[in-house]
Formats: sequence, structure tokens, C-alpha cells
Amino acid sequence: MSNGWDESARAWIDANGERGDWAREHVLDPVMRERIATGRFHNALDVGCGEGRFCRVLSAMGIAATGIDPTVQLLKTARERDPSGDYRAGRAEAMEFETASFDLVISYITLIDIPDFRAAIHEMARVVRPGGSVLIANLTGFTSAGAAQGWVKDDAGRHLHFPVDRYLEEFPFWFEWSGIRIENWHRPLSAYMSTFLESGLRLAFFAEPAPVSGERVHQERFRRAPWFVVMEWQKPIAA
Repeated sequence: MSNGWDESARAWIDANGERGDWAREHVLDPVMRERIATGRFHNALDVGCGEGRFCRVLSAMGIAATGIDPTVQLLKTARERDPSGDYRAGRAEAMEFETASFDLVISYITLIDIPDFRAAIHEMARVVRPGGSVLIANLTGFTSAGAAQGWVKDDAGRHLHFPVDRYLEEFPFWFEWSGIRIENWHRPLSAYMSTFLESGLRLAFFAEPAPVSGERVHQERFRRAPWFVVMEWQKPIAA
């Protein structure tokens, strides 16, 4: 059964330019770039690279980037926009890379797309080098628990509150915007945290970022509910 990405690829490409969508540009990119700049990374893997935008960001930062994605149209666009880039068809749950291949592994709002996220996390931990980092940006469980319903509004259309329901469960839901319709997965934060710990990684950074720029009306929306989490997990160097 399709998760919607093949059918939504064209709309996704049209909706996301070189700076990504509003949240990526004004909320997530600043903290992601900051964390990357604090490390000494020579090469990186972008898991679920899509149309390759963040691989190009990494390349501009002087990091050799490899991207994997299962969606044919997104990979085609990535290669068209970056002919010298390294973009490969693949799935996060079973990656065809040698163990300890990358200094940095990135998952930029992709874990919510992956049914077997535990296998994906274990694979990320496998392919990162000892001393390297796995950098995660993801929707918070508070958001994904109410994303299918969206904001509760009054009769005038004003946002009253954002619902949270079935938070401790794990379940799929369909999310639709700008001609894009894809299947996402809700999980509580504990499901992600425990899996990273079981993979032998250590938490080095945790943030729930707020907007740092952009139009005030959008800033207010992204400040009222906890939308995103950014985590950096490090792989210990064996004693």
C-alpha cells in the first residue's frame, strides 16, 4: 500500500524551494546548522533526503554529503539540481552502507514517515562512526497526536487550542496540505528515546526550537504549540 510519497512528490517539489518550507527556514535550519557547525564532520548521510535540499546545504558547509530516499521522483529532482551529488535509492530500515561509514547521519523530519522506525534508528547507529553524531529533527509527539484533527477553532476561525489525544499509542495517520497527502506515524517521545538508547547512542543535545525569524503571524502559530524536537545523539568511542 502506498504511503502517498510517490503521488505527492511533484507537489512536494513545487512547495519546497532551496530554503524549504517556512518551518525549515525559520525554525529548524538555524538549529540544525548550528549543531553541524559545532562538530568536525567530513562526510554525512541524509536519511530520507527527498529532493536533496539539505544535502546541498551540507555540501555548502564543506561536508561530503550522501542522500538516500525511496521516492523515484524526489531522487530524480535531487540529481537534476545537484548533478555532482551522491543520491541513492534506499530505505532507512536496511541501508547498504558499511558499518561506521559516516561522521554524521541526519534524519530531517523523516522518522515520522517510516513504519519500522526502530529498525531505521538501529541502522543509523550502525553506519555512524564512533565519535560521530546522529542528528534528528522530528515532529514532537504532542503535535503528531493531534495533527490529523488540527487546531480547534472558534466560530470566527480563531485558533483556540491544539488537541492531544492517544499520546501513548503508536498509530499512522494521513496528513494533507498544499496538494501533498502522505501517511505519517505518531509515537510518544519515549518510544524514540528508548530506541536511541538501546542502539548504544548517548544524548548530547536536545531542543524544542522556536522560530527565530519570519512573519509574526507564523511565529505565533509555531510558538503556541510544541511542534518540533531536535536531538543530537553521539556514538561513543570504544574504550
